[in-house]
Amino acid sequence: MNRKPTLFVSLLCMLFLACSAHARKPAVGITTKLSEVHFSLDGKTYTIKRDQNTKATIDPSYARTSRPCPPFCIQPIKLAPGVETIGELELIDYLQRMASGEDILVIDSRTADWANRGTVPGARNIPWTQLSEGRGANPLDISDLLVDTFGAAERDEGWDFTKAKTLVLFCNGMWCGQSPTNIRSLLKLGYPADKIKWYRDGIQGWKILGFNSEKPR
Repeated sequence: MNRKPTLFVSLLCMLFLACSAHARKPAVGITTKLSEVHFSLDGKTYTIKRDQNTKATIDPSYARTSRPCPPFCIQPIKLAPGVETIGELELIDYLQRMASGEDILVIDSRTADWANRGTVPGARNIPWTQLSEGRGANPLDISDLLVDTFGAAERDEGWDFTKAKTLVLFCNGMWCGQSPTNIRSLLKLGYPADKIKWYRDGIQGWKILGFNSEKPR
């Protein structure tokens, strides 16, 4: 039996598939080895990718360079001792780890009017006001948030954060005070600094790099 035609057809199929995969590869990737990221949360599949239009410019909502300070003052790189400041690739890694079941929560700390315009795919919107008694947050609601959402446990002697989630927070950008306020509120409550990560560049940095956005979870 002559197997040469079958072998030839198989080689052609492999070549076609390889060429098709190459043709589908985005012109604007995330890194040299990472084109797009796909993950699922709460039954929904998310994709993180960059704008393929190499002439695209930043979203006008994030194009302003000079906002009044105060309140829109430039934030430091190091927000608080023990709190790690991260970039986009680390944020994407945390999103993937969260989707794989690790005790991680990526939080958009902005108020809903901002978050609903578009956020990092897979992020959950928990406005900074929900952790601020000074802005009307009820202490019981704060406790419920710590227990039900962050995984802390309430003890007679205070809070136990042994099994609490690692929180990754962000807001509008390096001039935005919403996620820093959330982080400081968490630290005051005793949340371990090593379980708090801060994406300082926020949505402005995300948009500058051409990443897509979605409605918050």
